[in-house]
Amino acid sequence: MNELLAGKVAVITGASRGIGRGLAIGFAAQGARVVCAARSQDQLEDTVMQIQAAGGEAVAVRCDVTEAADLQSLYDQTRAHYGPVDIVIANAGGNFTRDSVEYSDIGDWETTLRVNLLGVYYTCKYAIVDLKRQGGHIIVIGSGMGHRVGGSGSAYSVSKAGAWMLVRSLAAELRPHGICVNELIPGLVNTDILSADEVPDESPLTLEWFKQPADVLPLALFLATQPRTGPTGQSFSLMRRDSQ
Repeated sequence: MNELLAGKVAVITGASRGIGRGLAIGFAAQGARVVCAARSQDQLEDTVMQIQAAGGEAVAVRCDVTEAADLQSLYDQTRAHYGPVDIVIANAGGNFTRDSVEYSDIGDWETTLRVNLLGVYYTCKYAIVDLKRQGGHIIVIGSGMGHRVGGSGSAYSVSKAGAWMLVRSLAAELRPHGICVNELIPGLVNTDILSADEVPDESPLTLEWFKQPADVLPLALFLATQPRTGPTGQSFSLMRRDSQ
């Protein structure tokens, strides 16, 4: 069997459920040794057990992406288990307020930015020292809301727009080292956070292909297997154009 990621070490945040869990299982099936990171230890262990039951390699590391020390520890533990990281998927995220700026709760607004922007910053920052050794890939799970104004609340849109700019900034900084940094926009995905019946009938998103976590895997694998001279600083979307 030709495994696309044989010998590669992948760190995936938010791997306890949803898209992160699906990518962790899918990357392990392609031969990657996967470090699954999230705050929920029980759900992380379940992800790892699924991978190991299928013959893959994975470990669980409890990690809060809003804490810089947790990310430093995550890569320390990655090196101890498998060696330096080759692929980073900054997937952990959330939307903690859908209100307008006027009616938003300040704490929830700040939390959204901390998770979706600072969390991505920490996840990427502490991986760079390893990635510089042999090149590699950073994939940031973004959102169409970071490219347009919509109805999910200002905090989410601003945080995702910031993460998209971070992708482009990192791509410029890291290109000389053979590190590709790209954004993957999955669009609507059926998880425990969002289901199809939550999308209003009048929303343009009703035209969107409502995906399962496994549907995000092919594009993530494509990005993770590109050469060092491959695309970087780019946004790759699974959303239909008329939904963006």
